[in-house]
Amino acid sequence: MSRDEALASKILAARPSVRLWRTDLTGLIAWRNLAHDRMRLAVTVIGIAFATLLTGIQLGMLVNFTHTTANLVDHGGADLWIAAHGIKTVDLATPLEERRRFQALATEGVASAEPYLLNFGIWKKPNGVRETIFVVGVEPDALMGLPWNLVDGLKPRDALLTPDGVIVDTLYAKKLGVDRIGQTFEINDHRVRVVGFTKGVRTFTQSPYVFTSLRKARSVAVSLRNPDKAITYVPIRVAPGAPVETVRARLAAHMPDVDVMTTPEFSSRSSNYWLFSTGAGLTIVSSSILALFVGVVIAAQTLYASTMDRLPEYATLRAMGGSRSYLYRIVITQALIGGAIGYVFGMAGVLTVVWLSREASAPPEAPLWLILGIGGVMEAMCVLASIISLRKITKINPTEVFR
Repeated sequence: MSRDEALASKILAARPSVRLWRTDLTGLIAWRNLAHDRMRLAVTVIGIAFATLLTGIQLGMLVNFTHTTANLVDHGGADLWIAAHGIKTVDLATPLEERRRFQALATEGVASAEPYLLNFGIWKKPNGVRETIFVVGVEPDALMGLPWNLVDGLKPRDALLTPDGVIVDTLYAKKLGVDRIGQTFEINDHRVRVVGFTKGVRTFTQSPYVFTSLRKARSVAVSLRNPDKAITYVPIRVAPGAPVETVRARLAAHMPDVDVMTTPEFSSRSSNYWLFSTGAGLTIVSSSILALFVGVVIAAQTLYASTMDRLPEYATLRAMGGSRSYLYRIVITQALIGGAIGYVFGMAGVLTVVWLSREASAPPEAPLWLILGIGGVMEAMCVLASIISLRKITKINPTEVFR
């Protein structure tokens, strides 16, 4: 046995008196491992921050996508929706017979059923430029399907009662050529006047929603066969205490040739159509998955490299009597600290992008569950990378520190 190996054996034999692994120094040692080489720490933090930023923005875009594709349904305030059989998404509305509303009102458990019209239109600006829009027609006294987020305290009923009045969103005002209240335009060659604005009523197709009274929406619906009685949906509220599923089953039994859906079901159907049946949706889904994968790989590789660079320090701890479990705790704590720092910087960047793009037509969203979820994924991946590197640490020969 060489002199170094004999010395190492004596140190290891004396480790019960050292008891280093029983001292609560894991956090301090982990932090000093990270902070000792500031350049390596900076690379680690930047790598994890970039992974967080990439993942957060792309998943935020996906969240916005799913919300935007079902905006009218989610904000409609209805418990149930009656739609033409086989409807794929709320924006691809199909004409419905108005008698469906009266059939619904005659069904036990239905408190209210209202007419709702959604139809394509052509918006003509004063300079002659035309834009495609969605015309949304509701009764001024309706309880469901009304425009939301109206600015300047405007009441939907007051706006919808105004002759030829329409409500547009501030996000699309420039696109439609709207500068102020009171301007006049044309929809399908019928005169309309802007009487109010909403804020944040987005549409996935980038054809803005323009709200107006049901009567006005019918008068401009030149593409429908019987515009005077045209509707496309019947939003329904069930009576207090009546089970929604029970009422839905009754309506479906009375009207088997239409689709009766709950709001969550209709919302999911609309989102799933755009997500999985169109190229745009599949692109966003695939890019979100790719962003998550790339982010995870960046975080894992960064922490793995950082751990492997410190093998001599871990060999020293082993030589001083540190147990394998003690080294495990140090490495995992180091991964958690590095991951947390990088995540904080990365998520700060995500929230900054969300705030700066809040007025855009398709901004990323960062709900609390997404913020916490990304943090959990990044920390888990950092720990996983450290665990992978532990396989190398467990094979450390303590005598190497003396060579």
